[in-house]
Amino acid sequence: MQYSIGEVAKTTGIAISTLRYYDREGLFPNMERSGGGIRRFTDKEIEILGVIECLKTSGLSIKEIKLFLDWCQEGDGSLQKRRNLFYERLAVVTKQMEELQKTMNTLRFKCWYYDTALAAGTEAVPKSLPQSEIPEDILAYQRSGCLKSFEQTEP
Repeated sequence: MQYSIGEVAKTTGIAISTLRYYDREGLFPNMERSGGGIRRFTDKEIEILGVIECLKTSGLSIKEIKLFLDWCQEGDGSLQKRRNLFYERLAVVTKQMEELQKTMNTLRFKCWYYDTALAAGTEAVPKSLPQSEIPEDILAYQRSGCLKSFEQTEP
């Protein structure tokens, strides 16, 4: 079955301009066109759109997605390249998550710090608390290297 670009946009929720962009980038290498050059999508292109959307959620760029789709066309000879692409992406995401965890630890500390200061009516209280009175999770953030010392985190 064939579909117009408008039908595909309506069905998938992907903007017509995005579908045209994908086509210009070569993501639909075997797309049929009418005699007047109008794009005619088939179930194959709809399937490719599903793959594109999935790969976008993994953080791959359009260039990387194009490369992946090209490798898929090559068949089993490109399995190693495809595998490597995902391991490389996994390493990037893992590093991003580590950085986000540090950010979350800092934010959790700041929330605790200001909750404690507001409850006491002064910043002097969280600054002067002995370690034995600081919640264990807050101390864990400090030990993880995210918060070197309480004095350094608050001016």
